[in-house]
Amino acid sequence: MKAADYTYALPKELIAQEPAEPRDSARLFVYSAKSDEMIFDTFANIARYLPADALLVLNDTKVVPARLRLHRLSGGAVRILFLFNEWDKASLIKGLPDKGLRPGEALFLNERPIVEVVSHVNEEFTFKILGSSAEFEKACVNSGETPLPPYIQSGLDENELRERYQTLFAANPASVAAPTGSLHFTPRVFESLSEKGIQRASVTLHVGRGTFSPVDDAAVTGGILHPEPITFGAETAGLIAAAKKADRPVIAAGTTTTRVLESAANDILAGREFHGETTLFIRPPYEFRIVDGLITNFHLPGTSLLILLDAFMRFKGAKKSWRELYEIAVSRKFRFYSFGDSMLII
Repeated sequence: MKAADYTYALPKELIAQEPAEPRDSARLFVYSAKSDEMIFDTFANIARYLPADALLVLNDTKVVPARLRLHRLSGGAVRILFLFNEWDKASLIKGLPDKGLRPGEALFLNERPIVEVVSHVNEEFTFKILGSSAEFEKACVNSGETPLPPYIQSGLDENELRERYQTLFAANPASVAAPTGSLHFTPRVFESLSEKGIQRASVTLHVGRGTFSPVDDAAVTGGILHPEPITFGAETAGLIAAAKKADRPVIAAGTTTTRVLESAANDILAGREFHGETTLFIRPPYEFRIVDGLITNFHLPGTSLLILLDAFMRFKGAKKSWRELYEIAVSRKFRFYSFGDSMLII
């Protein structure tokens, strides 16, 4: 298996630049791996396609405005994506600047020094926070930018982006990218799920730079991704364990949720809380222990997300490949990537 096996052609106009409005008006591609049936609908109707006894699991992480526009002593501007998902609230934080910096160099926000360059390895820099962690977080909230992926050139302003590049149920801030498979949920969708008797549970994975980055052959062979923090409580573990014991389907909303569930499967099945991190790279062949159905967006070529989708479809015994489904989605002009449409594999 090579990274090149996960490339495909996509017309540029199918890369969604704006989110669907309303959220649940996004299109939905439903594929039954068992029957090979395909259905095309809108996300507002997703409850129709989920079993009445299903348990839906969501990632409740929250995106932070982690990109700051700072200035050097000379006045030159530098934009830095600070990796909040890897930060332990200590005085050092990692970041990805848009240009080279020198160790010892101070960077300013509103004429006040806010960080100092400590060191770097390739494009990743370590910065010392000049002040308290609380002050630094406040500066990001007040002056930071939503860390949109580079392929999105949205016309939305910052206030709109903070609302739309965020799930409605986001609760725990630290992510530098959204769990985009869940951007389409609305109160109306949750109401329809509740009316059908579908339970919900939440886990947390703070999304980092590794989730959406293309992988090379070495990463595919090594099978390890950048570490990302994950956590869930005993109540969530108990709900999922009870569903598995009763042979009720567990539906993961997004690939990040999937990685949490599969990374901590032993703790979940034992009904234990979990606080740690995951480097799990789900690739075929993979025996899924928790996830029975997957809600997800249409992913970038060559990413671990697309490889996870392939692994899940093979595990489900799907008659069609991910590539065939993507070709159908392209032919029907589904919208791709973070602000794009949705897919349900059941």
